[in-house]
Amino acid sequence: MLERFLPRTEFSSYEDFYENFDIKVPEGFNFGFDVVDEWAKVEPGRIALVWCNDEGEDDTFSYEKLKERSDKAAGFFKAQGIRKGDSVMLILRRRHEFWSAIVGLHKLGAVAIPATHLLTVKDLVYRANAADIRMIVSVAEPELLDRIDAAQAESPTLVRKVFVPIAQAPAPGRRGWVDFNEGLASAPPEFPRPTGAEATRNDDRMLLYFTSGTTGMPKMVCHDFAYPLGHTITSGYWQQCQSGGLHLTVSETGWAKAVWGKLYGQMLCGSAIFVYDYGNKFKPRDLLDVIAAHRITTFCAPPTIYRYFIKEDLSKWDLSSLQHCSVAGEPLNPEVYEQWKAATGLKLMEGYGQTELIVTIATFKWMEPKPGSMGKPSPGYRVDLVDENGRSCEAGEEGQIVVSTEPHKPWGMFQGYYRDEALTSSVWKDGLYYTGDMAWRDEDGYYWFVGRADDVIKSSGYRIGPFEVESALLEHPAVLECAITGVPDPDRGAVVKATVVLAKGYQGSPELVKELQNHVKKVTAPYKYPRIIEFVTELPKTISGKIRRVEIRDKDKDAQ
Repeated sequence: MLERFLPRTEFSSYEDFYENFDIKVPEGFNFGFDVVDEWAKVEPGRIALVWCNDEGEDDTFSYEKLKERSDKAAGFFKAQGIRKGDSVMLILRRRHEFWSAIVGLHKLGAVAIPATHLLTVKDLVYRANAADIRMIVSVAEPELLDRIDAAQAESPTLVRKVFVPIAQAPAPGRRGWVDFNEGLASAPPEFPRPTGAEATRNDDRMLLYFTSGTTGMPKMVCHDFAYPLGHTITSGYWQQCQSGGLHLTVSETGWAKAVWGKLYGQMLCGSAIFVYDYGNKFKPRDLLDVIAAHRITTFCAPPTIYRYFIKEDLSKWDLSSLQHCSVAGEPLNPEVYEQWKAATGLKLMEGYGQTELIVTIATFKWMEPKPGSMGKPSPGYRVDLVDENGRSCEAGEEGQIVVSTEPHKPWGMFQGYYRDEALTSSVWKDGLYYTGDMAWRDEDGYYWFVGRADDVIKSSGYRIGPFEVESALLEHPAVLECAITGVPDPDRGAVVKATVVLAKGYQGSPELVKELQNHVKKVTAPYKYPRIIEFVTELPKTISGKIRRVEIRDKDKDAQ
C-alpha cells in the first residue's frame, strides 16, 4: 500500500530519508475508500484489526469485514440524517466499533470528533456547542449516558444519540437512543463513493480534537482529509510497523495518539492493529500477558508504561516476538531505556509530536538512540529552536521548538484551530508554527526536550526544566513515578517541588526526603534539587498516561 503514495520506500541513511522522502497526495484522497477499501479489493482476507478485552471477549476483522462494517456505518449515519461536514462525537474507549464508525464517517465526509469517556456534563455541553455536534456515539455505560442526556438539554445541535452495547449494558432501553449494532444490521451492505459536491476534497475537515492547554477553554485542532498520509512517517519509519505484523499502541481512542498508533499509518503499512480493551485499570502484568500471548511485533507506549514494566520480573514473559519498541508522550528516563534493553535486547526509539502534528522529531532506524533525546526532525519538517526574541538558538542553547510552514505546511500538520483565528494566529505567524515546547539541540543535531514553555521553572534566576530533575529522581530505587513543578516563592520566584509515587517497600519520611534531595544534588546541578517533596499514591494523568503537571500546580495554588 505504501508504494501507492510513496515514490521511494527504502533509504540508506537518515540524511537520505530526510532529504528525499516524498508523499504523493492524490486529489480527493479519502482514507476509507483509498486505503481500507483498496485493501479489501486486493487482499480481502488480510487482517486489519485484532481486538480483545479483559472480560474474555475477542474478535478479528479482515479488511473485507471492515469494509462491509464501515460501509454499513456510513449508510446508517446517513439514514440518521448525518451529512458531509456534520460533526459526530465518538466516545468509544477501546471498543472495536470505533474503527467501523470512524472509517464510515470518513466515507460519508462527516467530521469525526474522538473524545474521552471522562468528560463531564459541562465538558460535553461546551464541545457540542463549540463544534455544532449533531450526534454522539457512545459506549453504553449508564453513568456516561446520563451525562450525555443531561448535556443534550443545553446543546441545540445535538439531535442524535447512538449507543454501542457492552456486556455490562447490552440494551440500555433509553428513550431517544439508537442501537449502533442494530443500525448496522439494517443498513445497506455497500456505500457508494459520493460524487460531486458530496465527495470529499483534501482540504475538507475530517477530524477534530479538543485539546486542553493550561489556560482557557479547550481548543479545537482541525485536520483535513490528507492528514492520514502524514502518518506513513509515524508508523512506517518511526514505529517501524511491518506488513503482516501486529502493532500495539497503548492509547484510548479519545486521544490523538490513537490515530497515530491504532489506525492510519498502520493500515497504510499493512500492519494489523492490536487493541487490548482493559477498562479503567491498567495492570502491567495483564498487558505483558497480552503482548506475549498474541505475539505482538511492534509496540508503542508512553514512558509510564515502560516504568511499570521494568518493575516486574520480565524474564517470566516471552517477549521474543517484539521486533521494535517506541516511546512517546514524555521524555524517556535513561534508566528505563537501559533496563528495557537489558531485559529485551531492544532499544527504545523516542519520538515527539503534538495533536496538531504527526511525529515531528524522532529516533529513526538509521540512528543510534541517545536515551532521553527525541531524535532528529522528520522529513518535510523544517524544525528550529528560537529564543524569546525569535533568534535561532546555537547548539546547547534552550529555545522553543518551531516548525516552518513556508513555502507550504508539512504533511499531516493541522489546518488551524477551528473557529479561532486569533488563537491560530498567535501560534502560527510569519511562516512559523510555535509549538510551545522547549528543547535544546546538541552538536550532533539531536533534540532534547525540556518541557512546556509554561512548565519551565524560573528560580533565583535559573531556568529549570522538569525532565532533568525527574530523570535524576527516577534513578533512585525508592521512586516509581514523579512529577516536577514550580511552587511560587516570594524570595526565589519559584522553588522546585517533586510529587513522588514510591516503589513497593518504601514509606515517606523526613529522612527519605533528605535522601532524595541529596541524590538529586549528586546527579544533576545542585540548584535544581527539589526543596519540596510530597509523597502521593498516584499522579494525576490523562487517560493516555501523560502526567498533568498543571493539575498539581493548580492544587498548590489553591492550597496557598
